[in-house]
Amino acid sequence: MDPESKKLLEESLTLAKDNNNMLHSMRRSMRMQRAMTAFYWLFIIGSAVGAYYFIQPYLDTVLDMYSSILPG
Repeated sequence: MDPESKKLLEESLTLAKDNNNMLHSMRRSMRMQRAMTAFYWLFIIGSAVGAYYFIQPYLDTVLDMYSSILPG
């Protein structure tokens, strides 16, 4: 193998390794992004359920007062 071909092959190998490292990094960041998005939505939904659970007695009181005011 002549030196020029060997040099091109080594450069190709170096580029392939760099690309592989970049692809692994991108995959890792995509997994982290998915996990953080899932956590974000779980937090939002959990907060809404928790707020409803906390406010429910007050809502029941207001609804009972409202229904007692209505003629019926």
